[in-house]
Amino acid sequence: MREKPSNSALTPGDFVRHPTRPDWGLGQIQSKVGSRITVTFENAGKVLIDGSVVELEPAEPPRP
Repeated sequence: MREKPSNSALTPGDFVRHPTRPDWGLGQIQSKVGSRITVTFENAGKVLIDGSVVELEPAEPPRP
């Protein structure tokens, strides 16, 4: 399966939010291999996302 269009622009280090799991909070992409995206979320920990199923939402980095 192919990755969702907006996920193709994401790279490790980018901040994102999961569109259907706002309770997970802000996430940061750790790695991206094909459509597999590993994200560490502040309230859910490390999660492997299938980028062909879920279109992650870009987010602003946290303020210092």
